[in-house]
Amino acid sequence: MQKEALYYEKLENKKVRCHLCPWECLLTEGKSGVCRGKKNLQGILYAINYAKAVSIALDPIEKKPLYHFHPGTEILSTGPNSCNLRCDHCQNWTISQMESPTELVTPENLVSLALKYNSVGIAYTYTEPLMWYEYVLDTATLARSKNLVNVLVTNGYMNPEPLLELLPLIDALNIDVKGMSQDFYKKVCKGKLEVVLKTVELSVKKNRHVELTYLIIPGLNDSDEELKKFVDWVADLNSLIPVHFSRYFPAYKSDFPATPVESLKKAFQIAREKLKYIYVGNVYIPGTSDTYCPKCQRVLISRSGYSTDITGIEDKKCKSCGVPVDIVMKK
Repeated sequence: MQKEALYYEKLENKKVRCHLCPWECLLTEGKSGVCRGKKNLQGILYAINYAKAVSIALDPIEKKPLYHFHPGTEILSTGPNSCNLRCDHCQNWTISQMESPTELVTPENLVSLALKYNSVGIAYTYTEPLMWYEYVLDTATLARSKNLVNVLVTNGYMNPEPLLELLPLIDALNIDVKGMSQDFYKKVCKGKLEVVLKTVELSVKKNRHVELTYLIIPGLNDSDEELKKFVDWVADLNSLIPVHFSRYFPAYKSDFPATPVESLKKAFQIAREKLKYIYVGNVYIPGTSDTYCPKCQRVLISRSGYSTDITGIEDKKCKSCGVPVDIVMKK
């Protein structure tokens, strides 16, 4: 199953140029883009990955990770066999960087599954769902009509125009900010930092629910200077944006040791100076997975793994001090 791509232009001699992401792939007949999801067939750019899912599962929404959006619910999650970055440390490289088996799942099929399993909605995740653009757009439209939420877990590497078309259909995003230096993005991820920052800024400006993930990699993006730069940037956007610092483990082309726990604790402490909601993932550090009231510090939500216990919230307010909480609760 395939569908004509939405963001491209036709050129001479049956060439096409894709305008979905900053790669702006120029493709001669028969060639595929960097993402492997778009292909020039006789002078027309097709989304050859349309409706082809590499994985489908019912996940805790905390796994995305989203801690401030419908906590304690499950969400049907899926993704394509595509990605437009080439991160050396990719944790899901077998399905994002390599050709992998897929299963045909139409938008109608996916929405039916979400309803069948009482999912809060659909999460487009695992690899890079923005490279599944036409499918996400169609599915999100149908899901919205059935009162399901749409969640994007993304690297944020996309051109502004298609992003702005999609955002009204998206209820929440977790966006990876992989570092705060252009040198890191260029060498390690094969991308551009400013593109990702722009995606975050546009999503916040359009009042989408945004949470951020920062994978801390020893010696690459964990200096005090870079962490402070990240924290300052988030604080300038909105100090209430939840930030998830995540522990790196060796994967794909990266074989150096896992992130020391002390580095994660340091990042947590630096972020606490300016941000209200900071979490640490991929490792257990007491006090770094629960949500606290930013005013009185009462525990609002306690977490053990992906299990949640909403103990301190009543009528969308802190039970202790009555301040409104910055958490989207299930209706």
